[in-house]
Amino acid sequence: MTTAAQRNVVLLGKTPLTIENVAAIADARASIAIDPDPQVRARIASASKLVEDALASGRTIYGVTTGFGASVEFQVSPDVAARMPINLVRYHGCGTGALFGAREAAAIVAVRASSLSLGASAVRQELLDRLCLFVDRRVVPCIPEEGSVGASGDLTPLSYVAALLAGEREAWVDGRIVSAPEAHAVLGVEPLVLRPKESLAIMNGTSVMSALGALSWVRARKIARMTAVLTAMASDVLHGVPGHFDDRIFELKPHPGQRQLARWIRERVWEKNTPARVQDRYSIRCAPHVAGLILDCLPWMRTMLETEIHGVNDNPIIEGPSEGFPEGRILHGGNFYGGHACLVTDTIKNVVANVGDLLDRQVGMLCNPATNAGLPANLNARTGADKATHHGFKAMEISASALAAEALKMSMPASVFSRSTESYNQDKVSMGTISARESVRVLDLVETISAIHLLTVCQAVDLRKPENCHPASREMHAAVREHVSMVSADRRMDVDIQKVLELYRSDALPIGPLD
Repeated sequence: MTTAAQRNVVLLGKTPLTIENVAAIADARASIAIDPDPQVRARIASASKLVEDALASGRTIYGVTTGFGASVEFQVSPDVAARMPINLVRYHGCGTGALFGAREAAAIVAVRASSLSLGASAVRQELLDRLCLFVDRRVVPCIPEEGSVGASGDLTPLSYVAALLAGEREAWVDGRIVSAPEAHAVLGVEPLVLRPKESLAIMNGTSVMSALGALSWVRARKIARMTAVLTAMASDVLHGVPGHFDDRIFELKPHPGQRQLARWIRERVWEKNTPARVQDRYSIRCAPHVAGLILDCLPWMRTMLETEIHGVNDNPIIEGPSEGFPEGRILHGGNFYGGHACLVTDTIKNVVANVGDLLDRQVGMLCNPATNAGLPANLNARTGADKATHHGFKAMEISASALAAEALKMSMPASVFSRSTESYNQDKVSMGTISARESVRVLDLVETISAIHLLTVCQAVDLRKPENCHPASREMHAAVREHVSMVSADRRMDVDIQKVLELYRSDALPIGPLD
């Protein structure tokens, strides 16, 4: 991990935060700070002051002088309004399930800070600086994964961000979970007293689903590249037809991502073997059409995610005085609705699960003597009298199939399962965070399928002899064999899968560039 002094600093408040920025922040390669531009600082201060002035004058503001949600009809007198922010945080402290890791939490805090820094949410500069400090020092809130319906934003999970600011609940520090007071001691600062509108501004947004969506976007792009690598290796050892990836085919139906995926495969397929068939089965021949969908979806998914990340997505929106609006504006709306982020992660689930199914079918072809062009059944490399007592990759195929089935089961769009909640006030909700969490799980499953596939195809390279495969296949085979040996007798292979996953996720495998 880089130190704070070594990290790039991404400025918030003017320049949009990109998906790559979010990934770099999550990986501790970048930190955040509020842009020092005086206009940015003035906008932040102006919105915060507007709430103070409105509260003093008796002007009605949702969540400041009214109750929350369906309790909006209850009026809150100015003399007790100061108690509302911490009460909102506390009663939303009902998240359940596993905790997001420190990596995801850092991304969530950064994405929330990005939205709040636009100066339309009425939070103080001091609060924004504290969020930046959390990310810079990697002292981030422990956030339970479950409990958000995705509108009004990510209320319950984001309450854990607000709680840490106020000195409550727990935080990640150096891989350990510590109390909020301990975390503040590490930072050498005192907790903040949240002012009217501040806890609502932090909580009533789409930053959990958007942060997870950005991290999933990066992983989806990489799994598309890995699919090209694995398909090329499978084509090599199955004596496939290189012509399936001829650019003219994809020029005639020019989906750019599909064409790029075909190019990636074409650059790595071996043309010296005699094809076993006139046409390969679909899981080889149509790999660009399946995995290329990921690449074709990435541009519009980027637009939606980055718009969401850089947008004001809480309620109400507070704008300080400006030309044409000398008293400022208080706009009550629904920008907390996470439909766009949910569409992205629902789509990621779909296209990535389909890739998992494709890779599972390739594993099946490699193991089946009826489809693997003369390789031994289950890629059993054992020779001699006890060959029948060993089973090669038989169980690995079963595992890949189980993972693919689970990924496909989770590909149902979460957005279609909206349900009324909170006394019929939140009567149409996005389910964006459920979708985002599922996209993470689908990616976990499909990355694991790819690890099983890589081990399987490396076994096939051993059986064919590396010199009979494309140099790129040999390079990948050699990278795996530095850590995992060929399977010559039955043994446990869960440790092999985990090792290959670690190599993949640490970018230690030669899969090639992502452009």
